[in-house]
Amino acid sequence: MVRAYSQEHTYKHPWERVTSASWRKFADPENKRILSHILEVDTLNHKLDSSSGKLYTTRAITIHAPGPWFLRKIIRQDICHCVESTVVDAQSRSMQLSTRNISLEKYIEVEEKIRYDPHPDNPKLWTVCKQETSIKIKPLSTLASMAEKIEQKCVDKFQANSAKGREVMERMCKYLEAESRGISA
Repeated sequence: MVRAYSQEHTYKHPWERVTSASWRKFADPENKRILSHILEVDTLNHKLDSSSGKLYTTRAITIHAPGPWFLRKIIRQDICHCVESTVVDAQSRSMQLSTRNISLEKYIEVEEKIRYDPHPDNPKLWTVCKQETSIKIKPLSTLASMAEKIEQKCVDKFQANSAKGREVMERMCKYLEAESRGISA
């Protein structure tokens, strides 16, 4: 069974500021406390396609392994490695991120997709963020009820982390807004 959920959030900040905040959220020391499940983020590559003007990046993200503590005990691993692929199209003002785990794949598959676009009601000043996440616990698929409970625990944890991420993004947007006005935050 696969657990999937989607969320939508409106940032009352312009697209350029929100996407800048997205790039900077992991580097800010204050955010490391809030996003304590993120252990390390490294840029593997980036490429600007001169014909389309699109920016393509790939980052490696190391996190605390998802799921309840007893699952981490069973699999004997506390960390999980993920790959995030990002496409930024400044011309159409769209940023799309896709993140999936590349370790623990025989136990769990997680895929998260996030998209930032100008909000249709106020495209110059607001940004809409759409997030879709799917989680599948693999070895317990024969024990469906146990797998469902673990998947739900994972969903709950991912949703809590998403809320932390939105908090960080709002803080970064306010910081960038103050920075653009020449005010020290």
